[in-house]
Amino acid sequence: MKVRYRAAAGIAVLAMAVAACGGGASESKQPTAEKTQQAQQQMAETPAISINPVAYEQVKDGGTLTLVVGQWPSQWNPNHVDGNQADTAEMLDVILPMLMVSDEEANFTPNPAYLTDVKNDMSSGKQVVTYTLNDKATWSDGTPMTWKDLEAAWKANNGKNKKFKPASTDGWDRIESVTKGDTDKVAIVTYAKPYPEWMGQFSRSPHLVPAKHMETPEAYDKDYLQKIPVTAGPFKVEKLDEGTKTLTLVRDDKWWGRKPKLDKVIFRAIESPAAQVNAFANGELDAVEIPSGAPAELKRAKEVPGAEIRKALSPNWRHFTVNNQSEFLKDKNVRHAIAYAINRDVITQSDLKDMDWPIQTLGNHVFMNNHKGYVDNSGDLGKYNLEKAKQLLDAAGWKQEGEYRKKDGKEFALNFVIPTGTPVSQTEGELTQAMLKEAGIKVTIRPVPLDKFFNDYIIKGDFDLVPFSWIGTPLPIGSLKQIYFTGSESNFPKGSDPAVDAAIDAAVSEMDPAKAIELANAADKLVWDMVHTIPLYQRPDIYAVKKTLANYGSRGYQFYDFTTIGFTG
Repeated sequence: MKVRYRAAAGIAVLAMAVAACGGGASESKQPTAEKTQQAQQQMAETPAISINPVAYEQVKDGGTLTLVVGQWPSQWNPNHVDGNQADTAEMLDVILPMLMVSDEEANFTPNPAYLTDVKNDMSSGKQVVTYTLNDKATWSDGTPMTWKDLEAAWKANNGKNKKFKPASTDGWDRIESVTKGDTDKVAIVTYAKPYPEWMGQFSRSPHLVPAKHMETPEAYDKDYLQKIPVTAGPFKVEKLDEGTKTLTLVRDDKWWGRKPKLDKVIFRAIESPAAQVNAFANGELDAVEIPSGAPAELKRAKEVPGAEIRKALSPNWRHFTVNNQSEFLKDKNVRHAIAYAINRDVITQSDLKDMDWPIQTLGNHVFMNNHKGYVDNSGDLGKYNLEKAKQLLDAAGWKQEGEYRKKDGKEFALNFVIPTGTPVSQTEGELTQAMLKEAGIKVTIRPVPLDKFFNDYIIKGDFDLVPFSWIGTPLPIGSLKQIYFTGSESNFPKGSDPAVDAAIDAAVSEMDPAKAIELANAADKLVWDMVHTIPLYQRPDIYAVKKTLANYGSRGYQFYDFTTIGFTG
């Protein structure tokens, strides 16, 4: 399952690697210089995109595309913190508007189906972005798409009304006003503070939703709860089946844009990666993602007749989130001890073994290993150091008494919460359990239902340590505010540090791209020190697909165009 991570201009998809995993050990296992060089070479050879690009005219007309998701959502409002999951976003991409779209090099341009023009103007001393909506753009209930839809999104997501629960307020809280231009089709967005990642504001996750379904907290919470009442895309909902957890989409005859090649798109929810690959091998699916820690599934998928493996570098990463408000983890020095006691290299090697993927730990919370802004900011905290961990725990009053440490008669015991049906998480938990036991800390692995993992545990803060993945966007700096800023709904460990907040504000306000990267890295160093999140690695983006499937696969930074996806044979 995935949940997106919202870069200011985009989404934050939190994604859990739902996968099988093999082996590992708790002993120190730093990568050799030779292995590091091999990983860097392998990364250099991995493409930025792999989707079998085929011109629209050469894709066959008709056909049904059957895809799979790991988790079935209950909340379909992509703005809502409960709807901020990658699986949800992937389904909504087909039926809800993205005003701006990204290419494989992370360049954003207006989506002509929804926008005929967009201007970003700084001449008045304030940032003013003017969106001109396509005259034909209409919601499926017949309501015209207007400036009011943008205004409603801003008011619901800006954080002023605490009854709304947005996944992120980033960017929205910088808007001063959204007003009508010359016509209802022109929206003028004025920012009180500069917002360099503005192009992701009304883009993928949150997708645009009609104003009437966003104007009140009740509508925001309930109108898209277990239903999708209104759409605006090349496809529409034929059936949303809660019983079989299947979403069936068909061409929307009222669509004003380029006619989609496919007749139908079906999404099925299947939790287990092994079961997903079985369904692909049996011809029930046209494509399946192969997550980290699933070498057996990768091997099986490679053997499926008529299939091919597509992989690319994407802005997605695996990590452990560390609850800063946990009874045992409120002390930053104790969190430092946890970071020192966890051998990231061992976990990374275990998860990525036999995955045909660069085995390289990640030293940054913002930029991936292949990003031009990447700097390894992990410092000493990113290196396994059991003795340092023990020293910090001793200094914090947690003394070894027998097998585990105690303080004031209380045993140091942590819950490592994992979703059921995810062997990779189970193995990560077992490795962490063994590592922290060496430091005198008891770890209990606590499996919880997959469909409740985020909403009932992560979002509510009911964990000490928890593994999942953030699915990034082409605009990574905005993720700082969504994930790490005090009070953000997506700041799941409730970390709070005024210095971090100030550094984040500086980074997300900087209009000069080079300076913004420098400031983001400065903020990242402080996030490392907070031990809010322990990065592991840049997550594999690997798909097994039918060879005849065009314009779909490992898309990297590029957004899909579902009018061009289809088959060549």
